[in-house]
Amino acid sequence: MQNVFVRLFFVLMMLTGVASALTAQEVQRTQPKFWIGFTGAGNYNMYTGTTQKLNETLMAPSAFHNGSGFGGLGTILLEYRPIPQIGIMLNLGYDNRGGTFNQVQSPCNCPEDLKTGLSYATIQPSLRISPFGPNFYVFLGAAYSHNLNKSFTYTFDQDNGDLFNTDEDDFSNIRKNLFSAHVGIGYDIQLASAESPTQVALSPFISYHPYFGQAPRDIESWSISTIRVGMSFKFGRGAVNKRAERAVAPAPAPAPSYNPIIIVAESDVKFSVRAPISNPVRRTINETFPLRNYVFFEEGTTDIPNRYVKLNKEQAKYFDTERLRDSEFKNRSGRSDRQMDVYYNILNILGDRMRENPSAQISLIGASAGNGAALGKEYAESVKRYLTDVFEIQSSRINTEGKDQPINPSESPGAVKFLPLLHAGDRRVDIVSKTADLMTPLEIIAVHENPMDSRVLFTSKSEKNQPLKSWNVKLTDEYGVTQNFGPYTGDQESVPGNTILGNRSSGRYKVLMSGKTAEGAVVEKEMTLDLVRIPELKEEESLRYSILFDFDESNTVATYEKFLTDVVAPRIEDYSKVIIHGHTDIIGSEDYNMKLSEQRASETERILSNAVRRSGKNRVDFETHAFGMDTDKAPFNNKLPEERFYNRTVVIDIEKMR
Repeated sequence: MQNVFVRLFFVLMMLTGVASALTAQEVQRTQPKFWIGFTGAGNYNMYTGTTQKLNETLMAPSAFHNGSGFGGLGTILLEYRPIPQIGIMLNLGYDNRGGTFNQVQSPCNCPEDLKTGLSYATIQPSLRISPFGPNFYVFLGAAYSHNLNKSFTYTFDQDNGDLFNTDEDDFSNIRKNLFSAHVGIGYDIQLASAESPTQVALSPFISYHPYFGQAPRDIESWSISTIRVGMSFKFGRGAVNKRAERAVAPAPAPAPSYNPIIIVAESDVKFSVRAPISNPVRRTINETFPLRNYVFFEEGTTDIPNRYVKLNKEQAKYFDTERLRDSEFKNRSGRSDRQMDVYYNILNILGDRMRENPSAQISLIGASAGNGAALGKEYAESVKRYLTDVFEIQSSRINTEGKDQPINPSESPGAVKFLPLLHAGDRRVDIVSKTADLMTPLEIIAVHENPMDSRVLFTSKSEKNQPLKSWNVKLTDEYGVTQNFGPYTGDQESVPGNTILGNRSSGRYKVLMSGKTAEGAVVEKEMTLDLVRIPELKEEESLRYSILFDFDESNTVATYEKFLTDVVAPRIEDYSKVIIHGHTDIIGSEDYNMKLSEQRASETERILSNAVRRSGKNRVDFETHAFGMDTDKAPFNNKLPEERFYNRTVVIDIEKMR
C-alpha cells in the first residue's frame, strides 16, 4: 500500500510540472463557461478490513482480509466555469468497485477464494481549481453512490484442487447509499483551434478516493479505497475574439443602401495606455477641505434638517473644531462620506469659531427659492436660534435677512429644466462675514485606496480635434481570458489596476483599443500592458486642495489665482507630481459640463505651472483630467444639494517625491 501512494505522489508531481510548462505556452482561445461530455476511467480498488459472514446462509470458515481488483467508471460529465480559475464539475453514471480478496486457508488447510462484482450508480460533484492557468486543474469533491450490484462468488477447495464448492449469491447487509470524498488532478488538452467558437478538450486525470465513507456493509469492517485513472472528452461553446483587418487607407465607399464600417488609419486618432507604477497603493491624503458656507432647507419646513449635526448646550461646551481632523465619524464607508460628516458640522464649526473670536459678526441671508422673502427670513432665524441657544452667541452679533432668491442663485430667469434640483440648491441660508477666519478650510486626513496614479489610464485623442463617437478597451491575458471596458465617449478613462488583476499577482495583457467616429469609420490600435501587484500595501502621503465654484459662469478659476499662487504652489516640491481633475454636478448637459470641467482644470494647471516655473522648482509633472458630470468619477454623490455643490470643483493632488 505504501508503494502505491509513493507512485501516486510522483505521478501527481510529474503531471503538475508538465501542466505548468504547457500553460506557459497557451495561446489565446475562447473560454466556454459550460462544458458537456463523458468520462471513462479504470478503477484500481483496494480492499482493507475483514469480512466473513457473506449472508444469512453462508459463513466462511475463515475471515477474508484485504484484497484488490480492477473496475471501471463511465459517466456523463457537466462542467460550469464562471471564471477560468474556478469551476464546478458533475459526473453522473456507473462506478464498478469489484475485486478479489486475498486467498485464505480454512481450518482444514483448504484454500478459500472470494471475489465480488460490487457496483454503484454514482453522482460525483467536484470543485475545479486551476492554479496555473485554464488547462491544468485540481479537483476535490464528494460522491453519492447507490448500490446496483452486491453479488459475490465464493470458492472453497475441499480437496486441494480436486473438489471445489462454489457459491454465487448476494452479500447481505449491503448499504444502499454511500457518501464519500475524492481528490485529483487533470489537464485539458485542447483539440480545437484557439479561435473556434466550439472548443473540444481531451482531459486525462488521476484521482484518489479514500476509504472514508466507503464501507460497503453495515457489519464487519470491510472498506474500499480507489485510485482512478481516466480520460474525459468534452466540448463547450464560447465567444469568438475576432480581430478586424487593419487597412492603411479607408475602404472603397459601398453602395448607399447600408451604413459602412471603415477601418481608418490609426494616425488620425491617437490611442495610448499608461500603466500604474505599483498596485496596490494606499495614499494618506492631508486635505485642505473647504467649507461651503450654506445651510440647505427642505421644502415645507423651517427646521434645520436632521442630517446636520445638532448639539445640546452641554455638548457644545466641549465641541472643538480641530478635533474633527481625527474624529471617528459615524459614517466610515468612504472618503467622501467622512468629508460630508465634516460639512454637516458647519453650524458647530461656526459657533465654535465665533466663540473663539468674540468680535466676529455674521449675516445670515435666507432664500426661499421663489417662495417669498418672509420664508427666507424664517430659515435664517432658525440658524440664528441654534447659534444663540446652543453656543450662546450674542444675538446682536448675528444679522438675519430674507430674500426670494439667494445671492448667487442656481436658477436663471426663464429656466425650465432641472427645476426641482435648482430649487433645492436655492432653498438655503448663506453665511456671510467680513471675518475671514470663520470659514477658513479645515485640514483633515483621508485615506485613498485607489489614487489616480494607481489606475490604468486609457487615452483617445483625435489629431483633427474630432472626438470619437465612442470607443472601447479589450484586455486579453496570457491565458486568453478577456475583459471589456466601455463604451466611452470622453478623451480619458481609468480603471484601477487591482480591478484588472483580480486575485492575480501579475499579468501581461494585450490591449485592443477601438473606436468609431461620427461617420461610422472604425480605428483601432493594439498595445501591451504589464501589471504587477507589490507584495505589501504601499503607504504614501500627498496633499490635496479643492477649489469650489458656484452655479454661474462668472465665478472662474481666475478668482482663485491668488490662492493657487500663494498657498498651493509653495507646497509643490521638486520632483513632485501634480494631478488636477475637474468635476461638475449633474445639472445641465453632458457636453457643456465636460467643457466646463476641462476649462477650469486647464486654467488651474496654467496658473500653477507658471507659479512653479517662476519659483525655480525642478521636474514637476502635471497631469490634468476632466470628468464633467460623470457620476462614477465624482468626488461626492448627487442626491442632496450640498453634495452637488461640492461636486462643482477642481481637485488638486500633490504627490511628494518617492
